[in-house]
Amino acid sequence: MRRQTSRRNSTNTPVSVRAHWLVLTVVILALGVALVVQGYMNHLAGIGDDSVAGGSSASAVPHAVSRGGPVVDARGGAVRTVSPPDRTLALTFDDGPDPVWTPKILDVLRKHHVHATFFVVGSAAIDHPGLVRRIVADGNELGVHTLTHTDLGSAPAWRRQLEVQGAQSAIIGITGQAASLLRPPYSSENNAVTNGTWSAMQAVADQGYLTVLSTIDSEDWRRPGVAAIERNLSPSGSRGQVLLMHDGGGNRAQTVAALDSALSQFAAKGYHVTSVGSAVGIDSMRPATTAEKASGTAFVWGIRLSDFIVTAITWALLAAGIVTLIRALLVVGFAARHRRAALRTKAAGSGRRRVDVPAREAVTEPVTVIVPAYNESAGIEAAVRSIAASSHPVEIIVVDDGSTDGTADVVDALGLHGVKVIRKENGGKPSALNAGLEAASHNLVVMVDGDTVFEPGTVHSLIQPFTDPRVGAISGNTKVANRGGMLGAWQHIEYVVGFNLDRRLFDVAECMPTVPGAIGAFRRDALAGVGGVSDDTLAEDTDLTMALCRDGWRVVYEEDARAWTEAPATLGALWKQRYRWCYGTLQAMWKHRGAMVQGGQAGKLGRRGLSYLLVFQVLLPLFAPVVDVFAVYGLIFLDPVRIGALWLAFLLVQCLMAAYAFRLDNERLRPLWTLPLQQFVYRQLMYLVVIQSVVTAVAGVHLRWHRMERYGSLRVPAGGQPASNPAATSPEISG
Repeated sequence: MRRQTSRRNSTNTPVSVRAHWLVLTVVILALGVALVVQGYMNHLAGIGDDSVAGGSSASAVPHAVSRGGPVVDARGGAVRTVSPPDRTLALTFDDGPDPVWTPKILDVLRKHHVHATFFVVGSAAIDHPGLVRRIVADGNELGVHTLTHTDLGSAPAWRRQLEVQGAQSAIIGITGQAASLLRPPYSSENNAVTNGTWSAMQAVADQGYLTVLSTIDSEDWRRPGVAAIERNLSPSGSRGQVLLMHDGGGNRAQTVAALDSALSQFAAKGYHVTSVGSAVGIDSMRPATTAEKASGTAFVWGIRLSDFIVTAITWALLAAGIVTLIRALLVVGFAARHRRAALRTKAAGSGRRRVDVPAREAVTEPVTVIVPAYNESAGIEAAVRSIAASSHPVEIIVVDDGSTDGTADVVDALGLHGVKVIRKENGGKPSALNAGLEAASHNLVVMVDGDTVFEPGTVHSLIQPFTDPRVGAISGNTKVANRGGMLGAWQHIEYVVGFNLDRRLFDVAECMPTVPGAIGAFRRDALAGVGGVSDDTLAEDTDLTMALCRDGWRVVYEEDARAWTEAPATLGALWKQRYRWCYGTLQAMWKHRGAMVQGGQAGKLGRRGLSYLLVFQVLLPLFAPVVDVFAVYGLIFLDPVRIGALWLAFLLVQCLMAAYAFRLDNERLRPLWTLPLQQFVYRQLMYLVVIQSVVTAVAGVHLRWHRMERYGSLRVPAGGQPASNPAATSPEISG
């Protein structure tokens, strides 16, 4: 990834990023098409029994059809029918090919040196192309039985066309030959043709098809027993017949046994058993044209590709579900362990968080607090006053990074003791922080954003883990102050869950990837060891934290050190903020990828922390739109009750995790009522942010710093809650 400069200006989305978004849109649309195709092929229709629904009108069916032969030619508007010659039996099979029964039936036909007509279902043919080719290679002929075994008599015109042409394309794509015979699913004898079926027969006749009905139904689809099937197949007299049997649609063991016996009896009685085309003297299959072959091949491979995509997505969803469940168990388990350790430490009165380190005196040395500020006049007074009111001795350095709104003047006008203002040209946040470090008087340094306020005991609580000499940096607990409204509540939930579950896990696993800019404490010698704050990425806090871990320092989380910050109040502002955060995190991950193969503390960051970020903050969000599209697919084509139950189960897990995080942080559970709505709006927004960030990173686009709008809603807290918080009960501290 390219080196970025943290200048405080913004640019429009570059053309190359728009191009990548276009590609992403095309991919999502292609995925949607694949799902629609699979839903149609596998779930809108299915192969059932061939019983004919009764009660339908036949008033429009010509007498020549209802009283004619089983092979109907309605091409050109005229109606002609034909029957097999006397003592000739046209043997037909519907609903295949089936991987179990079709080969057995072909073996029986070969044994008796008999050919037949197989009316294949297009979807089954695509699933088993080898069987289709074997049918033809054995001298049998193929006929169209629609794409998904749909009742053409009740289907609209567009679906009739799709069903017939789709099945024909499948046959052509597999065999290179086109079929001219068609049998409508659920059809029977001529006198059973209804108005709807006749309309479909006329429509397919215009496309050049002959419709093949039946005169003798074996009723093997009922599975009445081998003897019953044999009786049903027995012709009376010498008149030619079209026999209906099935090689697909269910267990056809009775069909196979009855066929073997019946063919022996037919031969003994002098009947000639053959295919429909041979029986009526027509060539029912022809070589397909080049264009037809190209179209058929593309159709078959398109269906196969969509099937592969859906299968891959299904397995990926299963893996994602398992990984998500594992994450839930991990974060809750580690958070509980972290909480127990913290409580034992507090009970021991040591002021430390870890119990595996000998007890030491509480940290009381003074601290330098650095506040980088660029056009922070709206909230800088509240921030500085809150820090100045700390119960711990502090030196405050406000670094005005070229502000144009009088930020430095606001701080100077406060006249607070121990507050120093540094004015410099605009150079970016890392530059401002480094300037503050140079001017700092103390070894312990706290960095805080200009839109953040502290509680009186925040600084003291934050630095206590420094009793452990291995600790080089400490993350505090950032909380949303302006949590009113739906967007504020969603961000409040996100912060509480992130800081009280994920951050506790990182602490216990010793792989903390980020000390947030809103509140973090550092040893100056640790910062000096990594060269200060780098401007290589847009997430200077993440970059710095990872650098410290790679330098051998431990980074921990202090839950009692609370900082209150302004969260974005509009979706546009939220997008810009998270886009910068996510893109900067990707930069930092790439920059520190070498930690994956290092040992010690660096290796823990790499193999634990970076892997966690990669899976849960990059890969799963990238996959999230697919999950949502698949959920819609499931609601339409699968069992909506089951899909709804799965979604509710997922939501329940999220609610339980959030509730546990809220209890750990002593927060009221009331905002959790917005969690279901968060899944529909906020979650998708965050996923899109990750997608755009990844697209931008892959494109190698130079992304600049986006500054968040300040609202000036924060006030100095008297303890526990900021006055801007609607739930606050503490009076604000005046000047």
